[in-house]
Amino acid sequence: MISAYKKLLESEDASKRTLASRQWALFGHRIMSLRVPSDPISNEFIDAAILASARIETHFFVNGGFLPSDNYLLDHIFKIRHIPCVIIQGRYDIVCPMKSAWELHKAWPEAKFVVVPDAGHLSSEAGTISELIRATDNFRK
Repeated sequence: MISAYKKLLESEDASKRTLASRQWALFGHRIMSLRVPSDPISNEFIDAAILASARIETHFFVNGGFLPSDNYLLDHIFKIRHIPCVIIQGRYDIVCPMKSAWELHKAWPEAKFVVVPDAGHLSSEAGTISELIRATDNFRK
């Protein structure tokens, strides 16, 4: 599916690129947050930004995040376990599921693990903002 969208986003036909990028953005908005707009705002500037973002995302995804293996980060977590960390996970995040955050925490038990009960994936959701500020303030201390 992602490869098919990537192909549409690189089409010679501008209308195909615009439609595909709007649909990509709308899908992304719908799965990232509990409270989403019905449709992304559309104008020439926004459409160009949406297209650029969609192209970057699909390029990243079809290349496996440019990592040598699916478990590369977990397999190499020992390299950063000494760094203070807070894992902040939205309870309703389906982009990065709770299972992934929990597996990271199991591999990095020194990291504090916080579940935001009323959040999805976006850092701009109220509960997530509060936890990010709390974590930042604690690092400052």
